[in-house]
Amino acid sequence: MTESTLTPELEAVVAGAAAAAPAYAALAPAERARILVALGDALEAAKPRLVEIAMRETGLTEARLNGEVTRTAVQLRLFSETVMDGSYLDARIDYADPEFVLGPRPDIRRTHVPLGPIINFSASNFPFAFSVLGGDTASILAAGCPVIVKAHSGHPELSDATADVAREALQSVGAPEGVFNLIHGREAGVAVLKDPRIKAGSFTGSIGIGRLLTDIAAARPTPIPFYGELGSVNPVFITAAAIAERADEIASGLITSVAGSAGQLCTKPGFIFIPAGSALPAAVIAAANELPEHRLLDPRIAQSFNERRDTILATAGVSAVIPGGVRFDEDGHGWASPTVVSVSLEDFRAGHQELVEEAFGPLTILVETPEGTDLAALMPEFYEGNLSGTIHVSADEASGTTANVGELRALVTALAKQVGRVLFNGWSTGVAVTPAQQHGGPWPATSNDASTSVGTSAIKRFLRPVAFQNTPAAFLPEALRDDNPLGLPQAISPAGQSGDWGSQYRG
Repeated sequence: MTESTLTPELEAVVAGAAAAAPAYAALAPAERARILVALGDALEAAKPRLVEIAMRETGLTEARLNGEVTRTAVQLRLFSETVMDGSYLDARIDYADPEFVLGPRPDIRRTHVPLGPIINFSASNFPFAFSVLGGDTASILAAGCPVIVKAHSGHPELSDATADVAREALQSVGAPEGVFNLIHGREAGVAVLKDPRIKAGSFTGSIGIGRLLTDIAAARPTPIPFYGELGSVNPVFITAAAIAERADEIASGLITSVAGSAGQLCTKPGFIFIPAGSALPAAVIAAANELPEHRLLDPRIAQSFNERRDTILATAGVSAVIPGGVRFDEDGHGWASPTVVSVSLEDFRAGHQELVEEAFGPLTILVETPEGTDLAALMPEFYEGNLSGTIHVSADEASGTTANVGELRALVTALAKQVGRVLFNGWSTGVAVTPAQQHGGPWPATSNDASTSVGTSAIKRFLRPVAFQNTPAAFLPEALRDDNPLGLPQAISPAGQSGDWGSQYRG
């Protein structure tokens, strides 16, 4: 093992996490679930005080932040249910079979075990749901791993206050000391990520920083998994029939999705492909009437958005549907109102380099496509990976019986190759926290497109599979024992069924 070069303060944090790892991993599912529930309850109890701090530090609204606290508590409780269910362990038992079709088969049993200490780099735009006690922290703790959270510089006071709530809750239920800790500063985060006792990392933020951290994790003497959610423009395709059927409804949903939280969402729809000459731009103008300005998270983000907006507006062929703008106050904070622009497909192709990059703020681009455009072909032409892709269709088109059903199916197939979530007749902002959710996608949406950061499958990022062959019962993990003391699902391949490769289940 490489000798640690951490400061004394960081060394204490990492050593504490490493020392806590075996005891925490060995906790019974009910104990780990109790810890997660205690954290959710404590967070909700502290909501008024934490939301007040968050409003001051981030500029997000009270209603948005109250909802985010509730979502975060729900995430913690959902993972407690996941831990109790146990199916995430994917326990498999293949009994010894001397008559196995490929030759005598030994007794082989496979399950998943916690990785060990994890560092989680929290996000700026979700000060609760993707921060100190957010989804990454919840899934790390649910997996049985200690977590070290690197606080985001955009809300340091809130991070400390939330960490205090977490520590008190953990102490109240007797969690192992060292299972949770908080650090500040980019250099500290990088130093911890490089430490050999850290077994994986998670991150939500920009492509640039995410790539830097991903490369650090991969370049370690012993590389580790790094799960980063980075950038996404979330294209939307709207058919002529959908616009004819409900232009006003679509326009209202679009402007709400773009303007919500000042557009500072990784799921914001950045490009809207519409038929040339459609009624949607006029409907968007009407829907955006007197939208209030909204403070951006911090001066750096405001300045970056303002520059990105200027670049887009200066690109040949781009015209403003809703001009919007950014106003800077005496403290350097930027206050933005939504900007919607339009551009022809031809000019979009010509200005690809200037236009295709994500604008992190309340801005979207309407791309007007000529009749007969192969929409499915636009995905590989313009994009790499995205978190989501959306299609708006009419009621008739949704039935799958219209003349363009083949084109729509091709578009769904094209989207599924390049996004983590395909949705119809809705908006990508607002990610449901459910077991089936997939919040991820090919690069640069994430650094690892085999995972999700929302939903119960997020727990799998912090586990690794281990098989036990011909292992005496006394030495098997409980998840693999024949008496199944945890009562969890087990996939069983009994002896004597070599011909049909069948499995049975218990639990």
